[in-house]
Amino acid sequence: MTEAPVGSDFIRDQIRRDNEAGTYGGRVQTRFPPEPNGYLHIGHAKAIVTDFGIAEDFDGICNLRLDDTNPEAEDTEYVEEIKADIAWLGYTPRITVHASDYFEQLYDWAVHLIEQGKAYVDDQDAETISAQKGGFGQPGIESPFRDRPVEENLDLFRRMRAGEFGDGERVLRAKIDMASDEIWLRDPVMYRIRHVAHHNTGTEWVIYPTYDWAHGQSDAIEGVTHSLCSLEFEPHRPLYDWFLANLPLEGPAPQQREFARLELTHTVTSKRRLRTLVETGAVDGWDDPRMPTLSGLRRRGYPASAIVAFNEATGVTKTNSRKAIEELESYVRRDLNKTAQRRMAVVRPLKLVLTNWPVDESGQPVVEHFEVANNPENPDDGMRQVAFAGELWIERDDFEEVPPPKFFRLSPGREVRLRGAFFVTATDVVKDETGEVVQVNATYDPDSRGGTASDGRKVKSTMHWVSAAHAVPLTVALYDRLFTTEVPGAATGEALDDLNPNSRELLQGWGEAALGETPPGDVVQFERLGYFAADPDQRGLFHRTVGLRDEWAAAQKRG
Repeated sequence: MTEAPVGSDFIRDQIRRDNEAGTYGGRVQTRFPPEPNGYLHIGHAKAIVTDFGIAEDFDGICNLRLDDTNPEAEDTEYVEEIKADIAWLGYTPRITVHASDYFEQLYDWAVHLIEQGKAYVDDQDAETISAQKGGFGQPGIESPFRDRPVEENLDLFRRMRAGEFGDGERVLRAKIDMASDEIWLRDPVMYRIRHVAHHNTGTEWVIYPTYDWAHGQSDAIEGVTHSLCSLEFEPHRPLYDWFLANLPLEGPAPQQREFARLELTHTVTSKRRLRTLVETGAVDGWDDPRMPTLSGLRRRGYPASAIVAFNEATGVTKTNSRKAIEELESYVRRDLNKTAQRRMAVVRPLKLVLTNWPVDESGQPVVEHFEVANNPENPDDGMRQVAFAGELWIERDDFEEVPPPKFFRLSPGREVRLRGAFFVTATDVVKDETGEVVQVNATYDPDSRGGTASDGRKVKSTMHWVSAAHAVPLTVALYDRLFTTEVPGAATGEALDDLNPNSRELLQGWGEAALGETPPGDVVQFERLGYFAADPDQRGLFHRTVGLRDEWAAAQKRG
């Protein structure tokens, strides 16, 4: 028997009991079954980490199964993106299959239930069937077609498959108990007619199984032992068990177990709402860096390892809760702090001219070079040379002509340190016709090379900078929350009512020359500004991943 893993939760404890009892011969097999009707999001990451992680803990296996039983909404684009997202998170399925691969077996098992008098063809429309379901404490109404003879049901079901009927004309329903306290056992629909081409099976089928009919049976076909679902599927479990108990399975039936899904503040994970954001142009696509999709987070620069670590730390529980997005960002920041190269960039540029900067014999400004660490957290990342000359870019926020109290950065008559370079003192300013400061003139102290004054005097502020003559242009995307409230839709019932119209700000800035060589997708730290990811497609575009301030860590210390 496999040794028990270090981690413990109610699902792992159940697996240990099953292994001790020999229920599945010590075998553990899970599956991750997304529907390919959209891109995976941060909530799916919780399921991926749980499904694959539990299998790994018990030396088991996990399949990827595309739950493609709804052809109108599904597409090969989504299939390929799902595969890419799982690989990005660092997991490898034992096999990749489709629920549609099992359509023939599911059909044969449906025939078996009809022959056993446990399924029937219903001619009623979907609205009527829904109205007859009843409610809690109120029994349902039996269909007038519920007692059709077996042979008539078999004939109609074969004709449904042959395409003799139009969409919605007939369905196949399980014959269970219309008075059951379990709503899902009130003669659920197993098949509906859809004359729609399928991305995997083409036009071979015109009847498609429902999720409940395909789910547990696909698990059984594959040999899944523990079918892990989020809590909203808990009411479906009696139906899951009923179907499996009434089929001629060769081995023990899989078990469905439910765990809490992941929800974050300022975030929605409804595919319907995410699709609306894409289709209305509120975002630039499924992989927009503001989206909670895994492709959007990847484009924004979130490390896969941080997402996995966050979900592992969140754990497997039975109670839904909403985690602060700042907690996830804290994991991202900690990860990037160890790996991201440091660079200097200015996103709201203001020109700084050193009026006493020397020139060479030809009258050109002398160029100095300073050695700066690529990452102080990792000495193995080495050093780089950064050019410095008499005209620089600084952040506009780092200068105030009339400084407010406790402002220690640059202002007329005040001396500051330029990171790794010299002490400088502002002397005067140049303004445009509107009165806005467009240039700050200053002098530098040549005896302060490296940022240390020869006479030992101290300054209260150190500022980053970029040499204007050596700068590369940058487009910088700064992001705010996509939704303005912690729980989108809490006040109105519709999450999209709380969409933030100012969730992105695009700025034109300047960066040191090394930023021009940043590989697409790499994340660097803009010193004093945050972590920024180089866009994988557009050269010179950087997305702010997270800022430098760890709001979650600070809150934990206060708490």
